[in-house]
Amino acid sequence: MTVQPETLAANGPIPTAPRRPQSRTLHGVTLTDAYAWLRADNWREVMRDPSVLDGDIRTYLEDENAYCDAYFAPHDALKTALVAEMRGRIKEDDSGVPLPDGPFAYFSRHRTGGQHPLACRRPLRDDGSLGEEVILLDGDKEAEGKAYFRLGGVQHSPDHARLAFSADEAGSELFTLRIRDVATAENLGDVIIDTTGDILWGTDNATLYYIRRDAEHRPSLVYRHLIGTDPATDALVYQEPDKGFFVSLGQTQSKAFGLIACGDHETSEVYLLDLADPQARPRLVNARSVGLRYDVEHHPGPDGTGLLILLTNADGAEDFKIVTATVNDPVKANWRDLVPHRTGRMILSQTAYRDHLVRLEREDGLPRIVLHRWSDGDEHPIAFAEEAYSLGLDGAYEFAPKALRFTYASMTTPSEVWAYEVESRERTLLKRQEVPSGHAPAAYVTRRLFATAPDGETVPVSLLYRADTPLDGSAPCLLYGYGAYGMSMPASFSTTRLSLVDRGFVYAIAHIRGGTEKGWHWYTDGKLKKKTNTFSDFIAAAEHLVKEGFTKPEGIVAHGGSAGGMLMGAIANMRPDLFKGIIAEVPFVDVLTTMLDDTLPLTPPEWPEWGNPILDAEAFATIRGYSPVDNVTAQAYPALFALAGLTDPRVTYWEPAKWVASLREKNTGTDPVLLRTNMEAGHGGAAGRFDRLEEVALSYIFALKSVGREG
Repeated sequence: MTVQPETLAANGPIPTAPRRPQSRTLHGVTLTDAYAWLRADNWREVMRDPSVLDGDIRTYLEDENAYCDAYFAPHDALKTALVAEMRGRIKEDDSGVPLPDGPFAYFSRHRTGGQHPLACRRPLRDDGSLGEEVILLDGDKEAEGKAYFRLGGVQHSPDHARLAFSADEAGSELFTLRIRDVATAENLGDVIIDTTGDILWGTDNATLYYIRRDAEHRPSLVYRHLIGTDPATDALVYQEPDKGFFVSLGQTQSKAFGLIACGDHETSEVYLLDLADPQARPRLVNARSVGLRYDVEHHPGPDGTGLLILLTNADGAEDFKIVTATVNDPVKANWRDLVPHRTGRMILSQTAYRDHLVRLEREDGLPRIVLHRWSDGDEHPIAFAEEAYSLGLDGAYEFAPKALRFTYASMTTPSEVWAYEVESRERTLLKRQEVPSGHAPAAYVTRRLFATAPDGETVPVSLLYRADTPLDGSAPCLLYGYGAYGMSMPASFSTTRLSLVDRGFVYAIAHIRGGTEKGWHWYTDGKLKKKTNTFSDFIAAAEHLVKEGFTKPEGIVAHGGSAGGMLMGAIANMRPDLFKGIIAEVPFVDVLTTMLDDTLPLTPPEWPEWGNPILDAEAFATIRGYSPVDNVTAQAYPALFALAGLTDPRVTYWEPAKWVASLREKNTGTDPVLLRTNMEAGHGGAAGRFDRLEEVALSYIFALKSVGREG
């Protein structure tokens, strides 16, 4: 790499990636990529061992890191203060609420100063009280001596005698699976590599199902392992033939069946595994049909023959409905409506317990839980009155729990875990998130606004700010957005964002198209040919916040990650004048090049989301029209901070690297463009709970500095 010696910033020479143009022609269009060399030919090996990265690429990334470090160096005191604040809001010895499963109650906790969770259990006495804690797995101990460590699945066997667990030690989402004898606290000799971390026990306590990633890093191979045998001899149970489909493992709440779920972003297919049969073969529920989505629950039924309960979009149920079918003949022709479709009420998930079917749904942008009694079909909801909040099902190990659990939070209310006694409808607070340094909800305000998009749609925007924040346009604003894959952004509580809000920021979440906050159509209106709605919705939200006096254009910092990082790249190209700073974490910004490379892990499964530009000239033109790297132009860009992970299999490190190189080449402005690559982590950044605060602090310093409030 080279450095511009004549161009010195206050923090040192600005790194400049050399141009090494490569060209190709598709659909009659010649594409030239000056920075294609940043993509390591041996990227698969780099995922496992970062030390094998090409020397030129490593030098460039390290020079960018040095430049970024120099930018932040004068603000070490602020960084220390921010980390201390955020850490002070974390209960270091926090513990989850123990969840009963037969003779034990299982939970996880952290120790004071610990970075990683501890998996624990306590004996459950006859009177309902709990015995002494036993630590089944110590995440801090497992992480000792490792540059990166993240626990994946942790599952106890049905007889409670063994613990299966997985861990990623490179950030590349290649998990190693191990099995521990609970009585001796010793690991068995079984070691299975390159898994997804999914774990499914058979009821014989000796059989494990897991998923291996294939040579292209895709989760496509389901294996069965018999404890004590060589993993090399494990039986292949299922192999996904379509490289556009990913595979995951699950289990019905009844524990009768394992679930092999296959799918992409618009189509699904599920197979049943009889967990009582150690030689079980997958049994298809309903063959895949493009556009048909379904997931599966199970109930033994009144006669014991068994019902499957399916959440599906079949028969035009855009916002989903719930149907039933017999276990013996579950094909679509036999599906019968249980909870009919209702436009505008989106059913998000379902769990089938012995006495009730519990579903989570959202209407008018707000979630609620609805309980359906099997015996007579009676239904009643659990809902709340705040203007914006998040609600979730907390799950259970048992098929007939004494009480259901759910979680509740808002942007001002710390997370709460509640027990709900179904028949009496009594709610019992089991735990409220503790903020050791103190938190006064009344000192903050949460609001829900609606911005008008260019096509007339109304875009929900959730706000958090201090009650004493002036609403005269003088306050800075951090505006967060995602808008992809049908994922909704909850208006939940976050202790970290208080560090910005306490410094006078308005914190806003734009619930833009591409998510499902307003139903499934909100998702489909933000994908494929309609993807640009996502970007215009975000811009409309920013403009509305200015119009309503919450902030001003020179006070807005935009923030997004992954697909939300693509949003950041798009709005930087479209409206650089509207934003003072942009924070893009692991940003998916080289969209066209990535969607043209079907050897990358996520490309074929992503075509239903973005389009297939290899075969479809219209999709090629659409993606080329907004792909951030392909649309960098000679204009003044706002300050920009991009974060990447060297071993990230989802958004490869070279995407933000190429983007920053392009911006450096064409930017006519003087605001800084920064790239920081975590050389020892992947998509999620640092895995330790305190290490992650260091990265958050840098983003907040950047935001504060961008709007002149770093003092």
